[in-house]
Amino acid sequence: MTRTDHLSPLLEFDEVEPDEDCVCGGCIARRRARLRAALVHAGGHASAHSIRRRAAVLMAAVGTAIGGGTAAATSAAAAPAPSPGPTPGGSSSTRSPQNPQGEVSGLYGEAPGARAFAAPRAAAQPLTRAQIVRRAQSWVDQQVPYSLGRYWSDGYRQDCSGFVSMAWSLGSSQTTWTLPNFADRIGKADLQPGDVLIYNNPANPQAGSHVAIFGGWTDSSRTRYLAYEQTSPGTKKRATPYAYWNNSGSYVPYRYTGLSGGSNDGTSSTAFPGADKFGPGANNAYVTKLGQMLVQRGGARFYSEGPGPRWGEADRKATQAFQQAQGWQGSEADGIPGKDTWDYLVYGKGRNIDAGTPLPPPVQPGTGVPAFPGADKFGPGASNDYVRQLGEQLVRKGFGGAYSVGPGPQWSESDRRNVQAFQQAQGWSGADADGYPGPETWGRLFS
Repeated sequence: MTRTDHLSPLLEFDEVEPDEDCVCGGCIARRRARLRAALVHAGGHASAHSIRRRAAVLMAAVGTAIGGGTAAATSAAAAPAPSPGPTPGGSSSTRSPQNPQGEVSGLYGEAPGARAFAAPRAAAQPLTRAQIVRRAQSWVDQQVPYSLGRYWSDGYRQDCSGFVSMAWSLGSSQTTWTLPNFADRIGKADLQPGDVLIYNNPANPQAGSHVAIFGGWTDSSRTRYLAYEQTSPGTKKRATPYAYWNNSGSYVPYRYTGLSGGSNDGTSSTAFPGADKFGPGANNAYVTKLGQMLVQRGGARFYSEGPGPRWGEADRKATQAFQQAQGWQGSEADGIPGKDTWDYLVYGKGRNIDAGTPLPPPVQPGTGVPAFPGADKFGPGASNDYVRQLGEQLVRKGFGGAYSVGPGPQWSESDRRNVQAFQQAQGWSGADADGYPGPETWGRLFS
């Protein structure tokens, strides 16, 4: 075929070449002959540096088919790596990331098998998006040191492409040039957690290329995203400008071909299951999964036991604490998970539950009645968990007639009217039945 890909401007010839994906002896020999011929041709009118650079590009182009990751084998002849990579906020738009990578290799550096260079879709290891993100997070948690020549305890090379190979459970450590063999190219609008962004630098294929795992958008304008990446000095998880700190226009999004939508426990690992799976009366695996994710994000202190499949007050309070940790208020922090809450939990986005987030009021010793939180927690403009707690207790006592929706954390006239109805039922009137709870109203309501 006539060369029309991104390498053609460097080859300086327009001839028919052997198929790049053929691994027969004849095609391999012809490709190697092409390489030698191109180098001889270039030597007559180019500098030694130019010859070395072209050798690196050509070797990277055929490395997948001949089974050796040959871009790495020519690293000694390749152009030196640019000096230091991305600095947030800096002027490094023309510098390549300083993330040199090794060649294709088997686990623990063993010789790669034939399947390390081509992955039929039917043989791709099925993984959910959540599993990919969890595998990436495991290196973040362990702070795996960056190295292009060492292999972590799970067998994967400790560079950027080895990191993605691990997250995708490929069974070998690939390079940024060969990872696309295991993926489909997608657009920016299609990006979802577990996809990757790949930059390949033809001028410096081994030391000038990079790949990062997409963890989800961090803003509604889609200008920044959560990136998981293996870069010096170790694995990072950070908000990153799209597509990267440098060479932004040259990164290409890809999606793993073995992507699966299910999980072993019968719940969807990533998709929000719907609000009907949560709240009073709910009893299912999604409630357990929610609680487990909340515990991982700092919500363990809300649970005296569990989490379990039956929805309880601990689930609601832990969910609300997580929502409030994101700065959400009102209906966005009502303790019932919505799509955004679920997305933040599944993909590890946002802030963890702060240890300073207030717990519900303690029970008064010997009474079983929660302590009155103070009059300032109720009235126009108030929005907190105590308002919801008050409303729910009013409903339990049969004084929820004024609610058309709710009860919820935002104080409303419905709350005031229901409190007033309860106060009047106690025989109170005037200022004693103004609809605003005090210690006596609170005590009788919860007794």
